[in-house]
Amino acid sequence: MIEVAANIERFNGFADLYDQHRAAPPSLLAEVLLRLAQTSRPSLVVDLGSGTGLSTRYWAERAGRVIGIEPGEEMRQLAQALTSAENITYQAGFSHATGLPDACTPIVTASQALHWMEPQPTFEEAARILVPGGVFAAFDYDWPPTTGCWQADAAYQECFQIVRDLEKKLPSLGVKQWDKSQHLARMQASGCFRFTKEIVLHQVDQGNAERLLGLAASQGNVQTLLKHGCTQEEMGLDRLRQAAQRFLGSQPQTWYWSSRVRIGIV
Repeated sequence: MIEVAANIERFNGFADLYDQHRAAPPSLLAEVLLRLAQTSRPSLVVDLGSGTGLSTRYWAERAGRVIGIEPGEEMRQLAQALTSAENITYQAGFSHATGLPDACTPIVTASQALHWMEPQPTFEEAARILVPGGVFAAFDYDWPPTTGCWQADAAYQECFQIVRDLEKKLPSLGVKQWDKSQHLARMQASGCFRFTKEIVLHQVDQGNAERLLGLAASQGNVQTLLKHGCTQEEMGLDRLRQAAQRFLGSQPQTWYWSSRVRIGIV
């Protein structure tokens, strides 16, 4: 039995922050995946670990139907509340046990989520529900985004080194995480895909000091530390706030995100 309860619990309590501050999938992603899947409008796209629906709503006007698979009830309820498109549905399930029929979709995605999923069973499930020639795509943004102000980026990195060090001192929480840099190698070794490749896509949006702080608050390790009584001062969030306000201010500025997309063809 695959145990995922601790991973689900890690993301409870801040779904609204997650949806408000995280970036949507890269605008070019759909064009690339549609070409690889050799379809202009898939009848169905399946989004694994759909969270608050950011990556699911992305497909609303690009596919006949979209199904978001999300094990966390809080995330799933918010996704449903934020989604008005009638062709999108969300259902409880896991990346390794979606409950969907064999060969039902040409595209399966996992947005900023694969590192929380048991790799081999996830790949096997994706291959099972994909049609022959279908595409599995797992994509993750590099953190933090390039804000255009190196001092703010440096302050974010400094803060999160403190956060990571503090989390290591906590008692074992049973959380399982897999190194993102090894996603492609694990896909290649899985035996589930005829072809694999990693590409990089870019996304441009806007942010300010408030958003940078919101991104920090939307991180699971920050929320875990808060739940265990760590203060913002101990985590260095007060210093991050000062730097963000000083160097970014309140006016939105252009931000640049780099997304690493790992692709597998069944």
